[in-house]
Amino acid sequence: MNEMSKIETTLKDWETDQEVRWCPGCGDYAILKAVQRTLPQLGADPKNTVFVSGIGCSSRFPYYMESYGFHTIHGRAPAFATGIKLANPDLDVWLVTGDGDGLSIGGNHMMHVLRRNVNMQIMLFNNEIYGLTKGQYSPTSREHTRTPSTPLGSVDHPANPCAFALGSGARFVGRGIDVSKNLPDVLTAAHAHQGAAFIEIFQNCIVYNKDVFDDFAKPKGAEQQQLWLSHGEPMLFGSEKTGGVKGLKLNTQAFAFEVVDVADGDWQAAGVQVHDATNRMLAHMLVELPFGEFPMPLGVIYDDPAPTYEAAVIAEKERASAGKDTSIARLLAKGQTWTVSGTASDPV
Repeated sequence: MNEMSKIETTLKDWETDQEVRWCPGCGDYAILKAVQRTLPQLGADPKNTVFVSGIGCSSRFPYYMESYGFHTIHGRAPAFATGIKLANPDLDVWLVTGDGDGLSIGGNHMMHVLRRNVNMQIMLFNNEIYGLTKGQYSPTSREHTRTPSTPLGSVDHPANPCAFALGSGARFVGRGIDVSKNLPDVLTAAHAHQGAAFIEIFQNCIVYNKDVFDDFAKPKGAEQQQLWLSHGEPMLFGSEKTGGVKGLKLNTQAFAFEVVDVADGDWQAAGVQVHDATNRMLAHMLVELPFGEFPMPLGVIYDDPAPTYEAAVIAEKERASAGKDTSIARLLAKGQTWTVSGTASDPV
């Protein structure tokens, strides 16, 4: 996020005249609306905002945002976004990618934009499938997933986007769900972060991987399986209506989490862990929790800012040019010079 003059806009100011062309029921619609509702709350300026995407269903996103945008090439959106940020650090850059675009051919580029800590928001739509190219398995597809490219079931072990981000040096890692009312809060926190902010968004592919996240992401009935994290707050999930309130307790001897029941709201007595979003080790443990035995950690998992890449590049340029003549014309005229005369027909 950049220090910027806030302006007043509405959702309509961020909508384009382009026909939104996703499959009916696609989770991308919900993410688009969440972003369009969030930007006015941030005071964002369409003239100062850039959406950059690669290739895939998610990468149609820039067409539907009334701002600047680049629909680039497969997996290379992080490289384009880095160049844009270095050319004009005052721009508010949002990178939109998918699990295939960002973690397969684009995995190398994604790693570098995270480790460099380029100041931008990165939204990775994870539907665990290749949707645009008709349903092949992706880097995040679960083992035994049957697709046109794995008719007997995938034997690949899936990538964990948030674990990948942390391993690449990301200073902000968050998770959300396409239809969740809490998604704008995660986007807002990412925008407030100085540096590369990585957000994995579970997105329902209605055609090729329908309801794959229903165990924890369906709009109603999955609350018991969602752990929404907030810095300084206990790690609680569930409710009395859905089977009781539970929490995560850190077993310090085994250095592992365990699920505990919380009676009468007394989470301290149950030993429930308080979330510290600045604790990198805690973040690693949370993103690696096996779902089923544990709920799905969501919200802001890690948020610990560090100096940004573009700030370091600008500072280096200033040091390199301090006290020096920066005129290209005068630089070329220094030292020995030659005057070239004659024509092409003259003998050599």
